[in-house]
Amino acid sequence: MPTKKTLETIWAYGHKNLQATHPTTLMITKDHHLLPSGNCIVAVAANKAAPDLNPEFKHALNQPNAKLTILIEADNTSETIVASGSTELQLTHLTDLVIRKSPFVCSRTLAIQADKASNNLSRTLIEKLTNPQQKIKITLTITTPS
Repeated sequence: MPTKKTLETIWAYGHKNLQATHPTTLMITKDHHLLPSGNCIVAVAANKAAPDLNPEFKHALNQPNAKLTILIEADNTSETIVASGSTELQLTHLTDLVIRKSPFVCSRTLAIQADKASNNLSRTLIEKLTNPQQKIKITLTITTPS
């Protein structure tokens, strides 16, 4: 079956308080600050949140069979997460994008049924993400049947 790919790139930064220990979620935020309690956050000061995503990208993510691959790259280290889109996605939160292992959807949810949460990311990558000067490239690729 032929497939269509839709891409979106987000640029963000690391933070000294980044822990990435949450067992069910992973979050990217436009916020510049991070309290130690924000244990699902993997990137701050992102240049995009849901309203900033391309309408074509959001439409593709709202398809019933959409698969989302999230590639997080920092200083020659990378990690890939695979998740699902959903017809239920709202994609309206002004600052946060959350990838969830569960099927739960709210305004912050970017994808569901992910194969990894923040605590599953390699500690080598997380170590790099604790540097506030570390620029992070996050490539979102949606694959849908065409």
